[in-house]
Amino acid sequence: MSYQAPVKDMLFNIEHLARIEEVAKMPGFEDAGLETAQAVLEECAKFNEGVVAPLNVPGDLNPSSLKDHVVTTTPGFKAAFKQFAEGGWQGLQHPTDFGGQGLPKAIGAACIEMLNSANLSFALCPLLTDGAIEALLTAGSDELKATYLEKLVSGEWTGTMNLTEPQAGSDLALVRTKAEPQPDGTYKVFGTKIFITYGEHDMADNIVHLVLARVAGAPEGVKGISLFVVPKFVLKDDGALGDRNDVYCVSIEHKMGIKASPTAVLQFGDHGGATGYLVGEENRGLEYMFIMMNSARYAVGVQGIAIAERAYQHALAYAKERVQSRPVDGSVKGAATIIHHPDVRRMLMTMRALTEGCRAMALTAAAAYDAAHHHPDAEVRKQNQAFYEFMVPLVKGYSTEMSLEVTDLGVQVHGGMGFIEETGAAQYYRDAKILTIYEGTTAIQANDLVGRKTARDGAQGAKAIAEQIAATEKALTASGTDNAKAVAQRLAAARQAFVDSAEYIAAQSKSDPNAAYAGSVPYLLLAGNLVAGWQLGRALLVAEAAGDDAFMKAKAVTARFYADHILTRAPGLRDAIVEGAASVTALAPEAF
Repeated sequence: MSYQAPVKDMLFNIEHLARIEEVAKMPGFEDAGLETAQAVLEECAKFNEGVVAPLNVPGDLNPSSLKDHVVTTTPGFKAAFKQFAEGGWQGLQHPTDFGGQGLPKAIGAACIEMLNSANLSFALCPLLTDGAIEALLTAGSDELKATYLEKLVSGEWTGTMNLTEPQAGSDLALVRTKAEPQPDGTYKVFGTKIFITYGEHDMADNIVHLVLARVAGAPEGVKGISLFVVPKFVLKDDGALGDRNDVYCVSIEHKMGIKASPTAVLQFGDHGGATGYLVGEENRGLEYMFIMMNSARYAVGVQGIAIAERAYQHALAYAKERVQSRPVDGSVKGAATIIHHPDVRRMLMTMRALTEGCRAMALTAAAAYDAAHHHPDAEVRKQNQAFYEFMVPLVKGYSTEMSLEVTDLGVQVHGGMGFIEETGAAQYYRDAKILTIYEGTTAIQANDLVGRKTARDGAQGAKAIAEQIAATEKALTASGTDNAKAVAQRLAAARQAFVDSAEYIAAQSKSDPNAAYAGSVPYLLLAGNLVAGWQLGRALLVAEAAGDDAFMKAKAVTARFYADHILTRAPGLRDAIVEGAASVTALAPEAF
């Protein structure tokens, strides 16, 4: 089953929900309106459908391999990555000062979705490079920027993020990698990092590792962590590649999914010390690394949408060709294709509605990011920054949890054939599982949503979003159609469930933190469900005003399905959060 990029749906969201023409009025984005978005997305679709997608199954069957510290990627990956770099795709959203195209995130996010739908394992290399670019743009010295950014933005070199160690997963206070200052201003880095995506590969000439480490005498805990650039090859004075640095891949992981992506164990300093260059100031490394993390968290959410789209397309194609059983309504005399069966339609509509809802949420969030960074009005920038920050755990947490439901349904639509690897449905299910784990598990996203985004301001930010949703409900009710009134009703119930939950969490966070955090993941799922449903409500208003266009009619039906079948989960989540906290921790650890 070949991949077809959902360009029409992406452009609908970019035009009507992200409001790209408003983005194009901001300084620096004057040439980035709908016409540019369409041209870029269509070109991106051609590249991903024709070059990257055909490598997806071969990557699963013939993953990256390691021999003598050298990683060889799946045949075809190196050539495809060269085309990716030459096409300027790595630099799409990055500044023109360093050779990028400087396009808005609202356009870039759609292109990232296509790349990940085409081949999740392949797309991980550019994703980490994007994070490295963001960190250097924000915290790197002029010298570091001049040395590394142009090569990273062009895709000539790639970047990695080195946080995790065998004893330090999410708890970065336990990081032990050390950095020793040298007389020339560099540092010698020693330690082991695990789970390093594309930590070693053959697709680029150099790899720029961003590494968390402790300088001797630094404070204990997270306050004593610094960030370093440790390149695979140290550069000569003229910028050419010099000697191999003392960082080597000692193994790559054998994984459940994303098999073509080399997940490396990197050893720094076994032969005298790896040369590293301090990013920013000592002991501020975690602060800088969070720039990478937030960039990556949003991108992982888009990965969830991407794999869901691919699973949906795969299941839909199968449902239209697999003949099995007579329809219950007798509409076909003999056995029919399974898309005639109500439960198969329910599964496909669930897959479609969840994917479209999360895509709408992610692209709306991307437009807020663009406004937060480029709008001329400081107050508008501040409001959009607050909205975007609230959205990041929803895009990451809800969209990736959603991808597990959708890829699971994709296997189910195939029936027994879905459990057979040859049909391809299982790969999406296996690949999707990592998305709820890396760049912070769903619980970590939920803790962020509870602590920083809800409890800290007494749920004021959450309530401000609820007010915006209420305004959409009014518009839906005023439009008067059956679909719009039904969606408004479901939105109102889900919004009230969200407000109740946010108020409960804010009230409990100081007096009984266990009660507040016991419902953290249900709260994230409720919030993500609501915001995705809200965006589909906004989409419904556009679709119904557009008349009798087949695409718009399908959009309206999808919004109604989401309201009836997915938004209706929200009140139950509210009850679990507000009334179910005590039973989460009632059983003592020793009683398990």
